[in-house]
Amino acid sequence: MPRARLARFRTGGALLAAALLALPAPAQALGSAPPDVRQSLAPLADLSARRVGLADQVAAAKWFTGKPVDDPGRERRLLADVARRSPARGLDPARTTAVFRDQIEANKLVQRALHARWRAHPAERPRRAPDLGAEVRPALDRITTDLLDELRRTRAVRAERACPFRLRAAVVRERHQDGLHRTGTERALRSVCEV
Repeated sequence: MPRARLARFRTGGALLAAALLALPAPAQALGSAPPDVRQSLAPLADLSARRVGLADQVAAAKWFTGKPVDDPGRERRLLADVARRSPARGLDPARTTAVFRDQIEANKLVQRALHARWRAHPAERPRRAPDLGAEVRPALDRITTDLLDELRRTRAVRAERACPFRLRAAVVRERHQDGLHRTGTERALRSVCEV
């Protein structure tokens, strides 16, 4: 191996080793957390991706009814609900509200992008309006409960310095998403880490 290339290889390896050593060891990072918490944040990312995926149906319903993407009343009710339910799970209501505010903003980001796409490309418009009350909102409500439970389960992991790296790895695993929905999922998870 040429000398200059060997020097670059050693420097890169040293930087990588230093970065890895800077991360807390699993036992230090998670203390006495149960084994399932030592795993990734993939379930949390998956729930967020599923919630973002439902934005397509919400966008379609609003497209047919002409309702705006923003629904301040519903947003306030959801945030009040998760704040009320947080203490029973040992969660800080303010932090939980921030996480769900991001979930809402991610959903609206996708809805707005879809509406813009449908205006520009009429052939891509949805063929039917999903029933928000019967089809979509019950699914959103189930995901809300599951997200609250997952926030409780991952409390220790989300407080560690490695959380942003673990969260990014979990989002990368959502390979089925296109660019818009991947961006939405990233937006949905912005406040998940507590560091």
